[in-house]
Amino acid sequence: MDSAIRVEQLKKCFGSVTALDGVDFAVPRGTVLGLLGPNGAGKTTAVRILTTILKRDGGVAEVLGIDVGTDPQGVRERIGLAGQYAAVDENLTGSENLWLIGKLSHLEPKTIRPRAVELLERFELDRAAERPVRTYSGGMRRRLDLAAALVHRPEVLFLDEPTTGLDPQGRTGLWRVIEELVREGTTVLLTTQYLEEADYLADNIVVIDHGHVIAEGTAAQLKARLGATIVEVGFADVAAAQRGRNVLGGLGPSDVDGDGHTVELKANDGARIAIDVVRALDREGLEPASLVLREPTLDDVFLTLTGHAAEESTSDEEQDESGGRRRTRGAA
Repeated sequence: MDSAIRVEQLKKCFGSVTALDGVDFAVPRGTVLGLLGPNGAGKTTAVRILTTILKRDGGVAEVLGIDVGTDPQGVRERIGLAGQYAAVDENLTGSENLWLIGKLSHLEPKTIRPRAVELLERFELDRAAERPVRTYSGGMRRRLDLAAALVHRPEVLFLDEPTTGLDPQGRTGLWRVIEELVREGTTVLLTTQYLEEADYLADNIVVIDHGHVIAEGTAAQLKARLGATIVEVGFADVAAAQRGRNVLGGLGPSDVDGDGHTVELKANDGARIAIDVVRALDREGLEPASLVLREPTLDDVFLTLTGHAAEESTSDEEQDESGGRRRTRGAA
């Protein structure tokens, strides 16, 4: 399948900090790639290179077959970008923001107003179209930011943690919009720290940590790395949990959770493993306080791959080219 985005051995350093160290991935046209990782992993750096905001230090970076370094303007004309923080002017109305983006995108003047009306309706902002954006809620601003990224009908859309800080209802609403865009043929690269977001939206997932790709595949393929079933066995006290871990270790990889009272066992035998667990504990005279069987989640995958939670911030924050700390800003 033809790739809308192609990255090979992509490298980027900020002084002594290596943000990207030989990253490879590709995104087929009309699909969603979930770029998954914690703060400081390199996700935003990759997006900024692909959207021509940053220059790479090495490797290949192409969007729709166009090299981002040799023809940045050609790339900008074909992409949209919405980031972690809504890049809209709070002193303008929603309608004025979209009109301004249309002018900056060099659209035909007669097409800008109808396009703005269309997008405001699509994102359920038509009733607030003539209100200043400073009166909008966080979810409304995020929807307007995404609408702004779509004014010029981009073929490829980059979404850099677009639902950060939104409530569950706001996140679900944005998910529905992203699904609609993909059905219409838009290619999406989505960076996120939310495991369920990647699981729900992405056709393929690339897990990145400390500037390296550490895993790639569909959600189902990544989950399969852990085995088909996870058994969580709760005990009344820490000592019993440690004994339980020793007993259950013979059935598969097991460990004690952070609470000290729960043993987690990974197995490939489906529901049958519950019988084996009960029998093994009974032989040792151990009585569990609880026993839960569940399918592995992407949270489990990330923890197994990296040794830390996906939402955990790292000390290796992405830095600007001068080596100073920075906050990522979205741009339409």
